[in-house]
Amino acid sequence: MKPVKIGVLGLGTVGGGTVNVLKRNAKEISRRAGREIVVTCASARDLTRKRSCDTQDIRLSTDPYEIINDSEIDIVLELIGGTSLAKDLVLQAIANGKHVVTANKALIALHGNEIFSAASKANVIVAYEAAVAGGIPIIKAIREGLSGNHINWLAGIINGTGNFILTEMRDKGRDFDDVLKEAQALGYAESDPTFDIEGIDAGHKLMILASIAFGIPLQFENVYTEGITKITRADVEYANELGYRIKHLGIARKTKAGIELRVHPTLIPERRLLANVDGVMNAVLVNADAVGPTLYYGAGAGAEATASAVVADVVDVVRALTLNSINRVPHLAFQEDSIADLHILTHEQIETAYYLRLTVEDKPGTLAQITQILAQQNISIEAILQKEPLPGQTLVQIIMLTQKTIEKEMDDAISAIKNLSSVTGQVTRIRLETLG
Repeated sequence: MKPVKIGVLGLGTVGGGTVNVLKRNAKEISRRAGREIVVTCASARDLTRKRSCDTQDIRLSTDPYEIINDSEIDIVLELIGGTSLAKDLVLQAIANGKHVVTANKALIALHGNEIFSAASKANVIVAYEAAVAGGIPIIKAIREGLSGNHINWLAGIINGTGNFILTEMRDKGRDFDDVLKEAQALGYAESDPTFDIEGIDAGHKLMILASIAFGIPLQFENVYTEGITKITRADVEYANELGYRIKHLGIARKTKAGIELRVHPTLIPERRLLANVDGVMNAVLVNADAVGPTLYYGAGAGAEATASAVVADVVDVVRALTLNSINRVPHLAFQEDSIADLHILTHEQIETAYYLRLTVEDKPGTLAQITQILAQQNISIEAILQKEPLPGQTLVQIIMLTQKTIEKEMDDAISAIKNLSSVTGQVTRIRLETLG
């Protein structure tokens, strides 16, 4: 049987790592796939640049269209990132009858519906395991391993940069800006870290996970995203004092009212396994009706960790080359005609518990006014921590944990609390999940 020929678009970190894994493990991969798999050509913007991979016997080009228009290529690996050019290349590859493997979460989250529809019509596969959580096989786990379950909810640390920052703030008592600079120096964060620290990257990944968990269309515009830039060292310390850790979580939950899709800083009990995922590592906790909770942990980025997922997709595609589309694993886990456009809850409709931090004047009656406002909005208090004022100071910090409430009620309560003359500055609000 003739070898399956691969064309790689992009020889950066992931592309180089993928070529290395495919070459180094060629015999083992062939044993698993049943066919020899060979990288025959690749594209890169700068052919003079020193590569992290062996490009011997690989035809190089600066034109990615040369590869997707090559009639000899069976599978195209889209590893260039971005959405504009990547989308055009993927759609053209599909039109040319080629299977596609991508690590591009933004591409799938924003344009996946169109891409998967085109792939189904062309009877080709678009595989994207590496788009979420790097080397962790979370797509396969939910789409195939848990296919006999109703997924109740999932929660994940799916951005290593944010997790590294929060870990350093907790373990070493450092400030956000200081740790961000180190993350950039170490290569964990880009020079423009917006996608990581504002939750956009995690939002892309969460949308993909929610789609395959609940059988809903991809709709990133309905994902609520909130970053970690407002988390202070004080919040991290107070959370620890109360028995919690702050993690930047992506949460998708199916409720009777609709689907929750949200990314934000979250207090979780320190005893939870997810609370102890530190540094740049990723983890996803999935709660399903039959199996209960399952946790998937590992490297969420890196050349060979991501390449591991890319190559696994290549093997799956090779195994399925002779199958008709009806016998293949559906792109979004559910058969195309079974995708349900369920109601997505707005963030005001979400029900969760909260951590509140307020700076108030140290005078009688202040705490009573605050608790009265919360009671008027049907918000019950779980715990209160009041710090002593510093010598010569009249301002004190009050930290509260609430029971579950609707976010709209919390919004109204915070607005009223901020209007109190005894309250100074902003009211810090962080959502709290027990993940029980």
